[in-house]
Amino acid sequence: MKINSFLFRCTLIAALGGFLFGFETAVISGADKTIQRLWSLNSFWQGFTIAASLIGTVIGAAVAGIPAQRWGRKKVLMIIALMYLLSALGCALTSTWVLFILFRMIGGIAVGASSVVGPMYISELAPAKVRGRLAGTFQLNIVAGIFIAYLTNFLFLHIGEDSWRWMLGIMVVPAGLFALLLRSIPESPRWLILNNRDAEAAAIFVRTGEPDAHKLIKEEHELSKLGTKESLFNGKFRKPILYAVLLAMFNQLSGINAILYYAPRIFEMAGFEKSKAFLLPVYIGAANLLFTFLAMTIIDKVGRKTLLITGAIGMIVFLALTAASFNGGSPANFMVLIYLLGFIAFFGFSQGAVIWVFISEIFPNSVRSQGGSLGSFTHWIMAAIISWTFPIIVEGSPNGGFYSFIFYSLMMLASLIFIWRVMPETKGRTLEEIQKDLGIV
Repeated sequence: MKINSFLFRCTLIAALGGFLFGFETAVISGADKTIQRLWSLNSFWQGFTIAASLIGTVIGAAVAGIPAQRWGRKKVLMIIALMYLLSALGCALTSTWVLFILFRMIGGIAVGASSVVGPMYISELAPAKVRGRLAGTFQLNIVAGIFIAYLTNFLFLHIGEDSWRWMLGIMVVPAGLFALLLRSIPESPRWLILNNRDAEAAAIFVRTGEPDAHKLIKEEHELSKLGTKESLFNGKFRKPILYAVLLAMFNQLSGINAILYYAPRIFEMAGFEKSKAFLLPVYIGAANLLFTFLAMTIIDKVGRKTLLITGAIGMIVFLALTAASFNGGSPANFMVLIYLLGFIAFFGFSQGAVIWVFISEIFPNSVRSQGGSLGSFTHWIMAAIISWTFPIIVEGSPNGGFYSFIFYSLMMLASLIFIWRVMPETKGRTLEEIQKDLGIV
């Protein structure tokens, strides 16, 4: 199916929230050791400082579904854009640790809310045959944001003692652009249907190229007879809850955020000098971007499940090899880069490309915002735990790197069993058809 210009433009604008999500996630890696020295933080409080944003993401993910259901997806995206702006300015300008934590949390709330509302908006706008590719642009923008964050960190590295402020503050540019462009997109048509604004929804469906708008509107009303008041935890949605929670958990149990947040530190552990330790994450970001893009080109052809199985096998292997490199505390240098690039390639091709697409697909319209919040909340709880504990583990033992990466490898083995034996396929199905497949009527 051809993607028309209106649909493509709306998708790209909504996906800019993903770019800011990725940038906010990775940019702190450049300031990691500087802020540890600046505020004389031990490993526990350093882990807390880095994880402060992730604590915010848990809050954002938990609460975003409520305003998104009540006020609409577009209005919440506007609030998210303003929070990104405030976070970037605050982190760049403050000299007080407590305020730095506060502004990091505000940025984290924006990330958590983005991870719920952005994919939800795109999935509700996109026709079934291109939904995987379009919803996947959110993830593609996440990894683009990660890549640009690593690149700007490297470029700002040698401009002076306040280089970390420039690293964090540059986010005001994409955040401002996001806030401006959001004014030009429509509200989600499926949210309009829930609020009995069928004529407006039909007009938007026509502009997106939806082949049978009136049939979809009728099906949505049949599937959402309780409107916006239905509860996610009424017993009817056990299957989608199980799938969303487990996929979100395994996404983070891969160790991805520990690698993204502490990439320069990991490369220094492997024996690289500081300048190279900041350059090599750029390669990590580029590989993530490339393989996520490749996954986006085939996700609607081969399906979500095939990508996840392929990725799980590759991640098991490369995480185990990374663990072996750190065994005994001896630096492995160049091979650590090769193994981490292999891990990132398989992660981007699978978990990275699929998670937000899948979570935004499997819940019905009446509880999609609640389900998206639950999946995202689980994701960020696990991210906070992994990112907070990583420096404690690696600083607490000469074999801390080995223990961390072998654990991640074992978790990917568990994920492979879950994906292979339990997880359903959703490619090529309308959101309404998926609910019928899952027995939700």
